[in-house]
Amino acid sequence: MRQPPGYEDPDRPDYVCHLQRYLYGLKQAPRAWFKRLHDFLLVTSFVASKTDVSLFHYSARDSRVFLLVYVDDIIMLGNAPSLVDTLLGKLAAAFKIRDLGTPTFFLGIETLSVPGGLVLSQRRYMRDILQWAGMTDCKPLATPASVSQPVSQSTESFDNPTLYRRLAGALQYLTITRPDLSYSVNRLCQFMHSPTVEHWGLLKRVLRYVRGTLDYRLLISASASADIHAYSDSDWAGCPVDRKSTSGYAVFLGSNLISWVSRKQRTVARSSTEAEYKGLADACAEVTWVVSLLNELGLGSLTAPTLWCDNLGATYLCANTVFHARTKHVEVDYHFVQDKVSAGQLQVHFVSTKDQLADIFTKPLPAARFGALRDKLNVVSHSPCA
Repeated sequence: MRQPPGYEDPDRPDYVCHLQRYLYGLKQAPRAWFKRLHDFLLVTSFVASKTDVSLFHYSARDSRVFLLVYVDDIIMLGNAPSLVDTLLGKLAAAFKIRDLGTPTFFLGIETLSVPGGLVLSQRRYMRDILQWAGMTDCKPLATPASVSQPVSQSTESFDNPTLYRRLAGALQYLTITRPDLSYSVNRLCQFMHSPTVEHWGLLKRVLRYVRGTLDYRLLISASASADIHAYSDSDWAGCPVDRKSTSGYAVFLGSNLISWVSRKQRTVARSSTEAEYKGLADACAEVTWVVSLLNELGLGSLTAPTLWCDNLGATYLCANTVFHARTKHVEVDYHFVQDKVSAGQLQVHFVSTKDQLADIFTKPLPAARFGALRDKLNVVSHSPCA
């Protein structure tokens, strides 16, 4: 340890800080810190969410306050400013905190107000990634993945795997506000253990796409509807290495995209219907979690969520148990989709491939198709203010 720059003691140059309490040193420190904060919030009449352990909510008549915790970073919001100020005062009396006012920059995510809503941006973070890779002045591209360049089993190892892993991990955090990167980043992260020169080329293509879309952000706007609907899609045996399928889903609350994922399936599917059905099961699990969270917060809708799938066989399988004989090999846990549909807690409908928004999470797409789906996911261009 050394004395921090600007705070050196010329009389005692060998002295260092003696920390009496610290958060990041011991293995049990995060757990002890969260328990102390958790107990204090419960005493202050907050209610701990059973769906999300990092979320707390407070109700007083028509006033609602929500508090979200990420280690020692806390964000609090509500519909009654006076109540928020009162709760912040109680929090400040027990902990040493700084009130930074209206959230503008939280965990690397910038919040910008726009007419009718707000946008979530990671522009600074994107610039940092490009700087780490030495590609701040690279030539931009229109898509993050090439339609004509599948991943092959190349044997020429990349000479700097640490750089590859660092950038791939950084891009993974970028997908928090850039769902259009989910498929490409998921594919890159599958080769963390032994990246090759070809994989490095795929990563550089993603960075060139990021370079050309620095001004793109995720739009959150006021919505007249609070209904939940989701799109689920899957390719079939799309990975040439292990022949596993890639599935993805996009969950909307009204007109706003609130959850998405692109993920390789755990097992090999024997048909496209099976691959789509497994993808539906993953989307159903996420929708169930979102519904539980909204109901817990008193924001639920009376309308059953709707899942859209572009495979007729998979949609029939969700409602018709006669197909069970042809799906004996499918793991039992995937069939809970049928139970949800039978109980009226979920609706599964067919959607044409051209209207399938989750298509962007399962395969590379041409520039025109990719741009159209990106717009429908509310990833929009918003130039920064001067």
